[in-house]
Amino acid sequence: QVQLVESGGGLVQAGGSLRLSCAASGRTFSSYVMGWFRQAPGKDHEFVASINWSGENRYYPDSVRGRFTISRDNAKNTVYLQMNSLKSEDTAVYFCAAGRRAITTYWDEYDYWGQGTQVTVSS
Repeated sequence: QVQLVESGGGLVQAGGSLRLSCAASGRTFSSYVMGWFRQAPGKDHEFVASINWSGENRYYPDSVRGRFTISRDNAKNTVYLQMNSLKSEDTAVYFCAAGRRAITTYWDEYDYWGQGTQVTVSS
């Protein structure tokens, strides 16, 4: 079992930055693919970023590429999402996820999910 706890969300003005963290329990964190998703009110979960176990491979959708950066510190069992140049459309609840399969952009293909942290971008 892996438990994930997100932090770092909050209210920020458009153009600002936030860094989200996701702390994982367990001793096998380094073997998991990690991902970030977001969900705006009334919408499905949207893929935001993913990273493989070593951090060498990272994927982003066009909507955040160049503005968001995913990283991980396996020694600290933590994955991060640095979000710059935030826009009002980035407002959502952000979730981290852990998976034991190949790196993926699909919510359902992860095995564990956190409870989420709210990010609100004011225009």
